[in-house]
Amino acid sequence: MPDAAVILETLEQVAERRGDPTPDVYLQLFQSYPELERLFLMDRDGGVRASMMQQALECIVDYVGDRLVAPQIIASSRLHHDGYNVPPDRFDCFFVALRDSFRAIMGADWSPTMEREWAGLLAEFAAIR
Repeated sequence: MPDAAVILETLEQVAERRGDPTPDVYLQLFQSYPELERLFLMDRDGGVRASMMQQALECIVDYVGDRLVAPQIIASSRLHHDGYNVPPDRFDCFFVALRDSFRAIMGADWSPTMEREWAGLLAEFAAIR
């Protein structure tokens, strides 16, 4: 299980440094996986992106805490995104882009401990079906 204190501290530090990291995450996602950008063509006001980001952050906080809903939300979202023709191997790319954006925002303050804990979190998320 990922160290909740490390994950939550990362979220706090990112919020202090960037405020809303949503634009950073989607820039990273589309740079890494340009084929996914077309899936957001109808999201002209950014509402879908903001909603996805909010749900991802809520899942992260829940997962490192009480785990009341995160595994179920991740599993159902994985199935739901299949309906949008998101290839199964691309669903987890959002969480990877989120971590990579956070790493960039943190810069030199991104520690080996953060890297390890976020890698563990992403691996556990990828295993949820």
